[in-house]
Amino acid sequence: MQTTDRSAADRAAMDRAAMDRAESLQQPYLKGFVLALVLTGIPFGLVAAGLLPPFTTLVVIAVLAVVQVVVHLRYFLHIDLQSTPRENLLALAFAGVLIFLMVGGTLWIMLDLNARMTG
Repeated sequence: MQTTDRSAADRAAMDRAAMDRAESLQQPYLKGFVLALVLTGIPFGLVAAGLLPPFTTLVVIAVLAVVQVVVHLRYFLHIDLQSTPRENLLALAFAGVLIFLMVGGTLWIMLDLNARMTG
């Protein structure tokens, strides 16, 4: 009977250890999720309330967007620039170049179309 009690106590201790491990693994995700919500809510609040001039609002939105990209890379993709292998860093740089080209090309086309239609 004593071995059954001991094995039950061992199982309970192992279950507690597993739950502690699971909670410690979830904490970075929860922290990242809360940061992402805050970094999304601030621009919505600024635009909805109209507290700042339009240009300042755009600058704040752009800065918070960059911060949010860093939050996603750190907390969800687990990419840390200090300990990232070279392949991950190259893939990240390539993705950055592609995004820059897509956004830049889109802005170029839209501004050109605007200039042709208004002038």
